[in-house]
Formats: sequence, structure tokens, C-alpha cells
Amino acid sequence: MPVSDLVRRAQAGDRSAFQRLYEDHVGRIYALCLRLTGDPEEAMERTQDAFVRAWGKLGSFRGEAAFSTWLHRLAVNVVLAGRRSAGRRERRAEVAAAESGPRVQPAPRAGLGVDLERAIARLPPGARAVFVLYDVEGYRHQEIAEMTGIAAGTSKAQLHRARSLLREELS
Repeated sequence: MPVSDLVRRAQAGDRSAFQRLYEDHVGRIYALCLRLTGDPEEAMERTQDAFVRAWGKLGSFRGEAAFSTWLHRLAVNVVLAGRRSAGRRERRAEVAAAESGPRVQPAPRAGLGVDLERAIARLPPGARAVFVLYDVEGYRHQEIAEMTGIAAGTSKAQLHRARSLLREELS
């Protein structure tokens, strides 16, 4: 059955049609979320969040772009929103920790093989997001700026930083 028919059926409330859309797209959405978060558990949570959001917003899908493109963009927004929310929680925790004493940094994990996926996962969140969106997913700097709320120049700087860190890590 064509995707457009599945989308129309799902928009009409057909859960089995949405289940099929989920099955057809969950792998790619999970891979995107994993690249953006660097954490398999968080990626699975964000993948589920993206599909829950897709079900709720399916009525707003007008078919101007492919369903996969719409879903992809929605998943990126879910991950970025989750990161902003986590950042706020971390800042509150840091303030509380600063008030209660010195913070102990965890020891680096030993024995990790150096491969591209792990190297990407170790990038700082901003650099990782820009790297994945630009080099892996093919977004332009202006699009990344609009999605993340940063300037296009900052996106370029983050991409340069990410590439430099990856070169250093992989050499």
C-alpha cells in the first residue's frame, strides 16, 4: 500500500495504518535519534516521543513533502527540544551542586574502540547535533540555525569544531 494511502488512513484514525507507518520508519528515526543523542536509551525514548508526537500531529501533515521528510524533521525537533529541556535541568542541578560543595567528574571510560559512531557520540552536544544534521542528514546551515535556534555562523563554527574533534579522535 502506498505511503500516501497509509497516511490518509492514519489521519482518519486507523491505528493499523499508523502501526505500518511506524514499522516502515522506526529504524531510520531511531538511527537519527541515536546519532543526535549518542545514547541508545535516550535515542529509544526520543524515537518513541517522535512517533507519539507524529500521531498527535498527523492531522497537520498536508503532503507538501514526503511523509518520511516530515517525520524526520519532527524527530529532529523532538531531540532538540529534549536537549534544551535536559540542559535546563542540568543547569538547575549544577546550581544546587555548587551550593552543596565541589562536583566530582566521572572517570573516562576505558577500552572503547575508536569508531566513527562512538566518536560522534562523544562530541559535545551542540557540535554533534550540527555535524549529524549537516554532514549526515544533509541540512543546510540556515535550516540548522532555524531548527536549533542558533545563528548560521554558529552552525558553521560548530561543524568546524566537530570535524576537528573527530579528526583528532580518529587519528
